[in-house]
Amino acid sequence: MAGMYDAGVIDKKTMREFDEACLTSVHAFSAPDIKALREREEVSQRVFALYMNVSKDSVIQWERGLKKPAGPTLKLLSLVKQKGLSAIT
Repeated sequence: MAGMYDAGVIDKKTMREFDEACLTSVHAFSAPDIKALREREEVSQRVFALYMNVSKDSVIQWERGLKKPAGPTLKLLSLVKQKGLSAIT
């Protein structure tokens, strides 16, 4: 698409819409969602925490529903859900 934009085939608005469509959508994760995601990836809470760049206690609290991930961590979780842990290594 960048090449098409550079060639003048598509306009700036279309390029912005394309860029927006390529972004990974972010949504809220429930405690069972996070635990299921970690188990799907077959890693411990400690290893999952290292991938997410948070403490093991944070992962424990997410999985128990005591706290909720926010900001960049939600983006990472969304990427892992969509593409697996290998997408963020």
